[in-house]
Amino acid sequence: MTALTDERPQYAPARRRPRSAAGRLIRAEARLMLRDPLTLTFVFAFPIVTMLIIGGSFGTTPDPAFDGVNPAHWYVASYLTVIIAAVGLVTLPVHMASYRERGVLRRFAAAGFPRWSFAIAQLVIGLVVIAAAAALLLAVAAPVYGIPPVAHWWPVIAGLVAGSVVGVLLGSFLPSARSAQAVGLLLFFPSFLLGAGGPPPHVMGPALQHVASALPLTLVTNSVRVPWLGLGHATGTLAEVIALSAVACIVAARRAAL
Repeated sequence: MTALTDERPQYAPARRRPRSAAGRLIRAEARLMLRDPLTLTFVFAFPIVTMLIIGGSFGTTPDPAFDGVNPAHWYVASYLTVIIAAVGLVTLPVHMASYRERGVLRRFAAAGFPRWSFAIAQLVIGLVVIAAAAALLLAVAAPVYGIPPVAHWWPVIAGLVAGSVVGVLLGSFLPSARSAQAVGLLLFFPSFLLGAGGPPPHVMGPALQHVASALPLTLVTNSVRVPWLGLGHATGTLAEVIALSAVACIVAARRAAL
């Protein structure tokens, strides 16, 4: 009798899952991001240095201009959103626009990466960078000014997460690296001074208060600072920030696709 041979069909290796491709892209982009001097300066160093300076300028005695709370604690709670602005207005826009301008996104698509992989990679990296920079800022603030106790946890967490999503996805809106850098810096400093890191709203003039109230960073800051310091729940402001994050997700999904 003739021995039977195994005639089972030989299947081609299974195509790598999109999750694996996205994971490789996330790791590669994370290395590039952390080597970028712009990231190290504006995301990690700038918020810490300015927080230490302005927090020390107003002292630690509760002040009516700061809703009766410790001014240093006011700025510690505010500067987490400065990190969000630095990522969303300065760092990621330049990085993503330069990729689009140089045709890197088309190369990713030609290499077989899923269409959504770059957008997901930038979102993950942006959120991780924000979390790391926030942890470093709090670690520096703790021995100098102390960290204010969180009065209402869930609004603070929801505000930080939704605000981070808005900030990260802002980077997908500008078309070229030069325009991203110019517009990003032009938007960052007024937003920083009026929306989070500058003087308290009570000492601003009516015109500046009106401008500040219209800034997205002001909404994000209030959604975090108000419940953190026990000044209220900021439910309406939080709802606006969540709505902004939903709109940013829809627009960025179209702009950042490969």
